[in-house]
Amino acid sequence: MKHRIVVLGAGYAGAYVAGNLARRLSPADTEITVVNAEPDFVERLRLHQLAAGQEIEIQKLADVFAGTGIRLRLARVTAVDPERQAVAVADADGGGELAYDTLVYALGSHGADRGVPGVAEHAFDIAARPSALRLRERLDSLDRRGEGGNVLVVGDGLTGIETATEIAESRPGLSVALAARGELGAQLAAGARSHLRQACDRLGVTVLEHTSVEAVEATRVLCADGTSLASDATVWTAGFAVDPIAAAGGLEVAENGQIIVDRTMRSVSHPNVYAAGDSAHAIGDTGLPLPMSCASAGFTGGQAIHAIVGRLTGRKIVNTKLVYSYNHISLGRRDGILQMVDDEGQAKPTYMGGRKVARIKSGILKTSLWATSHPTFGLPKRKLRLAAGCLDVPDAARREGARVPA
Repeated sequence: MKHRIVVLGAGYAGAYVAGNLARRLSPADTEITVVNAEPDFVERLRLHQLAAGQEIEIQKLADVFAGTGIRLRLARVTAVDPERQAVAVADADGGGELAYDTLVYALGSHGADRGVPGVAEHAFDIAARPSALRLRERLDSLDRRGEGGNVLVVGDGLTGIETATEIAESRPGLSVALAARGELGAQLAAGARSHLRQACDRLGVTVLEHTSVEAVEATRVLCADGTSLASDATVWTAGFAVDPIAAAGGLEVAENGQIIVDRTMRSVSHPNVYAAGDSAHAIGDTGLPLPMSCASAGFTGGQAIHAIVGRLTGRKIVNTKLVYSYNHISLGRRDGILQMVDDEGQAKPTYMGGRKVARIKSGILKTSLWATSHPTFGLPKRKLRLAAGCLDVPDAARREGARVPA
């Protein structure tokens, strides 16, 4: 009987793992099924561009997995039962159960409302394609009105910064503001913070520092200091959360619901379950949990691949790097910041900014998309590092002609 591998989720982590397992394992001995709720591969790193009004290439998962031997099941995961080694799914036909011998849990994350009243009813997010498209429709309606409109982005993390600057550049007729709980760019080095402020000034983004939002209404938000801010479209980027499916199924999870895994991405409570991407509570080589990010999806996915192949074939399991060495922030299509970080995740003085950084990120995105669209193709080592988020950023920057501080 073939060994049944079920992969939950076909984002950056799930598609990467499924394709590489199909390439490395014999189809005579294994069968691989991918379960995903949507028929398309979603480039989550570009959803802020989609919301801003840009056209993003869509890859059909049926095309991505064509000829690989991977079975695609379009369905929503409703439960996992690791004791029975089964997954419950719902689809247009009513759903059912899938049995597995090895499970790869890569369902990712979604926007978190943090318990703030009105977010679910009135705010938009860009954590998924449908919600990004709803925001796009709202921005289109404001533009059609011809009277401008106020767009308020709540959250000054990387997603909030990218969203505010992208909308401001793509839709100059709208007034864009960014609400930051503290100082804008507090996680960046002094030089990078200065570059960010200059970019916001250039694009016309109003920065509201030390602003804590306590409620969202249809046309305004209410702040902790008693003030209200007019908003025709409130974009909520104040964090991400995982679904409670893993916890409900009895898998050992961290406080935030991520599956606790060992160094090989194996669940510490159920050894035939692996987690990758935002679903995994993985401790990096620095001793700190890896952040939710595309780079972490590459690292954890790569480690899960090595572990599963090794255990099924009897080969030695290679430990891949689990590091997080930089933050890459888009500031529209022609600007960006690349901030190096230390082992504690704190900003180093080293950073880059400008058009060349935008080109570097564009290259990373294109390589990641190619790797996902051709999941069973072998990549040269350098492109594989790109796809997994391990690009040697300073070397790449020098190839672009940029000066990198020591």
